[in-house]
Amino acid sequence: MCTVTYLPGKKGILLTSNRDEKQYRSLALVPHNYSNHLGEVMYPRDPDGGGTWIAVHENKNAIVFLNGGFEGHQPNPPYRRSRGLILLDLLACERPSVAFKDLSLADVEPFTAVIWDANELLTCVWDGNDKHRVHMDPQKPHIWSSSTLYTHQVREKRASWFAQWLSEGTEYEMDSIMAFHRFGGEGDAHNDLLMNRAGKVFTVSITGLEISTDKARMVYHDLRDDKKYARELAFSPAQPGSIV
Repeated sequence: MCTVTYLPGKKGILLTSNRDEKQYRSLALVPHNYSNHLGEVMYPRDPDGGGTWIAVHENKNAIVFLNGGFEGHQPNPPYRRSRGLILLDLLACERPSVAFKDLSLADVEPFTAVIWDANELLTCVWDGNDKHRVHMDPQKPHIWSSSTLYTHQVREKRASWFAQWLSEGTEYEMDSIMAFHRFGGEGDAHNDLLMNRAGKVFTVSITGLEISTDKARMVYHDLRDDKKYARELAFSPAQPGSIV
């Protein structure tokens, strides 16, 4: 939930996420297809909270969460509902970016949601007091880093690494962006994309999500056991009058 990139790839869009977690958190369950009242949802599952940090629905909507809003905050548990479950609440709505405006977030820890909704890309932020929605250009690459782990200066530096990677003309493909998420940085384990802070907080997984015309493909790299898992989700046929 701590580093996310977006790329407009040749086969479809690419959303990639590094999950940085405390060492005592349980291993996530590998991606699987679950159901809600709107259809099938694919995501890796956090067994501690039952939610997730990245998911895609068969209606082509997808969401990736990052911890924190615009600035770092001091956690103040207990919270009414976990952010991982809030993500699934949003994907249970036909238009997650619209549902964000109406969803009650009182006593929910601040978060940033990158939402792909009806072919629109939005950054939706809950800062603990107010909601903010920003429409992003879906034709351009973007990067987000968690405000709870990275200062504004470090977030800017990470954006410069991403810009440098883009300038090298690398193909916008799953393997190449996942490699950037694993090796991007300058040898600073505290702040590189694959981070490790004295074994107490570190990157536990990298998840790549490719959304094409007829399906989604998710590649999950569990860094704790160095294993990769892949899964696909077929999209439901568009209904007359629906947004495609």
